[in-house]
Amino acid sequence: MARLWMVLGALSGLVAVGMAAYASHGLPPETASLANTGASLQAWHALALLGCGLLAERRRGPLVHLAAGCFLLGTLGFAGGVYVRVLTETSLGPVTPAGGMLLLVGWGLLAAGAALAPER
Repeated sequence: MARLWMVLGALSGLVAVGMAAYASHGLPPETASLANTGASLQAWHALALLGCGLLAERRRGPLVHLAAGCFLLGTLGFAGGVYVRVLTETSLGPVTPAGGMLLLVGWGLLAAGAALAPER
């Protein structure tokens, strides 16, 4: 499972860089800023997924895996909602803020998992 989080983190980073490049070179300035916000948050949480994968290799317990799941779903909701809005001018309603909440929950779970799980 640890390897899965690292693979998904790397792929998420790839998409974040791609969207940042598209925002810089293919979007009008009024939507590029919003796309860059999504790409930035996605890039940070791609790193968080990589960290979860590394931590999951060293510690037992479900909290790190739950954190990684929140980072993954939160990124899909938040960044995905931003990208849909930028590319189609359609709002996904509560999906984007719900994704943001999952990202926050993920950080709390990661902190708990790092602090509480016994080392291998």
